Formats: sequence, structure tokens, C-alpha cells
Amino acid sequence: MAMLDRTNVESMGFASVGEGVLLSDRASFYNCANISLGSNVRIDDFCVLSAGARGIVIGNYVHVAVYSSLIGAGKITLSDFCNISSRVSIYSSSDDFSGEWMTNPTIPAEFTGVVHADVYVGRHVIIGAGTVILPDVVIEEGVAVGALSLVKKRCNAFGVYNGTQARKVGERSKRLLELEKAFLSSIEQ
Repeated sequence: MAMLDRTNVESMGFASVGEGVLLSDRASFYNCANISLGSNVRIDDFCVLSAGARGIVIGNYVHVAVYSSLIGAGKITLSDFCNISSRVSIYSSSDDFSGEWMTNPTIPAEFTGVVHADVYVGRHVIIGAGTVILPDVVIEEGVAVGALSLVKKRCNAFGVYNGTQARKVGERSKRLLELEKAFLSSIEQ
């Protein structure tokens, strides 16, 4: 894995960069002015950090493994000594899945119901491979989250959390079909 040298890292325009930072030359960073990196941070190949208005703050001695992503308009904080295993996705923004709104970023905001909320990951947290963390989550100090978990609510300090199961929980609203007509009508004019 090839890492960027200090000159290249500093030229990217991060809000702040500590010492001993190792960034893969195959990772992608967006809105670097809203990203703060502590000391001894390592971000591996094919990671995506896309900071929104509230930014991404990464503490000291933090590892973000391959194919992980930190994305959204809310603030994402990774505290000191965190380990983010491969293919972890942390979202501080999410579409509304109810059917009350249309979804995806190609649709104008007035037709979508995107939720933005901060995500906080405490000190000494380890997040297992393939885990998804949704907006408005606090993972307190010392938590371990097992692989392939879905985290959508607070995890209490030094707890071990694991699991997810997709099952039908209800019917989706069809209001999005009305919004589709309104949207298509608005672009035809």
C-alpha cells in the first residue's frame, strides 16, 4: 500500500493534520477543509471520506481499514484509539425510506426527506468488518461492534454489540409516486 508523503497530505487542504499521518494514495477525500486528522492516523486503500458542513474529526491513533466510508452532512467523530475494520460504512446523512419522499441525490431537496445527524464514536472502540452505522448514533468508550452489524442507536460504554436481521416490518407509503409526478412536471416546464 503506497502512502502519500507529508507534502502531499498538507497540500490537500485539511482543516488540521497531526504527526505520523499515513493516507493511502488510493483513498478519496472530499471537502478536506472540513476534515481534521489527529496524530498517528492511518487510512487505507479505497476508503472514502466525504465531509459535509459539520465535518469529520479523527483523533489520535486511529485506523480506518480498506473500503471503509465516512459520509454525510452531520459531524462524524472518531475518537482516540478507534479501529474501523474493512468495509465499515458510517453515515451522518440518510434518505427517508418510508416512501413519503423520493430518494437519491439526483432529485432536488424539496422532493426528498434526507435526515442529517451527528455520529460519535468514542475512545477505544472497535467496529467489525462490514458494519453499517446510521445517523444520530453515539458509540460510547470501549464498545466492540461485531462484524456485519447494523448500528442505529446508542451503544453503552464497554458493551459488546453484534447483529442485524432483515425482516418485513411494514408497508411502504406510496406518496413518492405523487412526488414523482410533481417532480417530472416541474422539469418539463
